[in-house]
Amino acid sequence: MADGAQAVPPPPEGFEPSARGPYTTHNGPMFHRNGPDGFQHAFFVLPRHCNSMGITHGGMLATFMDGVLARAVHGATGGKAAVTVHLSLDYLSAGRAGEWLFGEGQVTRQTRDLVFVEGRIFLGDRDIVRATAIFKPMRRKID
Repeated sequence: MADGAQAVPPPPEGFEPSARGPYTTHNGPMFHRNGPDGFQHAFFVLPRHCNSMGITHGGMLATFMDGVLARAVHGATGGKAAVTVHLSLDYLSAGRAGEWLFGEGQVTRQTRDLVFVEGRIFLGDRDIVRATAIFKPMRRKID
């Protein structure tokens, strides 16, 4: 493997690869499942996702969280594309290389023009990130 790359182990039970845009695909791989507790996301922290302190880079966590929240908006709007208007993150703990991090989000309010959503990235009972966001749905739907 080139440049310190590491293989991603098989995802946790029920998770499958997520098809996303080129930016997220480049930073992945990302996974998802529709389970008994709703739609969940996951990614395996590779060394390339970490900063110089050896913990998951805040930008990687922000990218993952934005995708988690966007998926919640996608579900609530019947599949409409949406753009992030505001994203607020609280970094609560650290993720490290070799860990599976999970994400979930839910819509808290929806108006004609905006969707409000909140979510978290976690590992077991430890919250890594909590977030709130506002998205603006677009006219077109996405697959």
